[in-house]
Amino acid sequence: MPLLPTTNADGQEVIPMTEAQKYLFDLKGFIALPGLLAEEELQEIRAHQMKFLYERESLPADERDHHGGPSQILLDHPAVVGVLNEILSYQALATEQCYGFRYDHTYTSHRESGHDNFSPHGGGGYFNFRGNSHIYQMQSGKIHSGLTRVVWELNEVAEGDGGTLFLPGSHKAAFPRPQEWSERDSPLWESYACPAGSAVIFTEALCHSGTRWNNEQRDRLCLFTCYDTVNSKWGKGCPAPEVIASFPEKRRTLFRGVWHGMSEVPGINQYYEESNKAV
Repeated sequence: MPLLPTTNADGQEVIPMTEAQKYLFDLKGFIALPGLLAEEELQEIRAHQMKFLYERESLPADERDHHGGPSQILLDHPAVVGVLNEILSYQALATEQCYGFRYDHTYTSHRESGHDNFSPHGGGGYFNFRGNSHIYQMQSGKIHSGLTRVVWELNEVAEGDGGTLFLPGSHKAAFPRPQEWSERDSPLWESYACPAGSAVIFTEALCHSGTRWNNEQRDRLCLFTCYDTVNSKWGKGCPAPEVIASFPEKRRTLFRGVWHGMSEVPGINQYYEESNKAV
């Protein structure tokens, strides 16, 4: 029987989801994993993200990506892999050397005080048809999140600062969202406070929104990285070959082609090669 990987590409042991985390994710559609990165890691990643945003040409070719250079460790952090193993991975396409899920797309967000992007979207994903990446499936004791977003908060987010907003439970909502519950001051919205280096993970089937960033002393700096099933892709594009070539072999499997099984050898998509990559 295929096995889900127990270590990440750097040999660190994967941290499985707890029963409490599984329940909370299914109940609300999101969880927060606080303080996953050390300050030394954060300093390197922040510096890389700011150069990528504003001085991209100063970076070597293999670091010119959101997840290039020191930021690559975010792609398969052992706590993130533990969650994705549980809610997204397709076990038949997973081995100890290969992840059962794949990278879909990402973007870096740098927001100063006053920046506002309130725009609620999503929800009701339990009722989406198969083929829609924004789907949420469940049966007794097991869930499947479809398109799943990992938000890496590289600076502290305090209460009231303006982290991402969520409408808890809306990933399984059977009714259209009434306008009065969609306004900015709706009491149904939930957000979070977390230290720098935290990851917030949510299903894209959930209604969510950005909002106004309110902290005048500290910008918001974060990565919004999406993962999907191996034979599905929602977002466009893929890191440049030079970037992927700089990754350890297991990390490269996040970028393999978007298919499941065919007649070619090895006949099942458990490997990354130059001829088998997402585009």
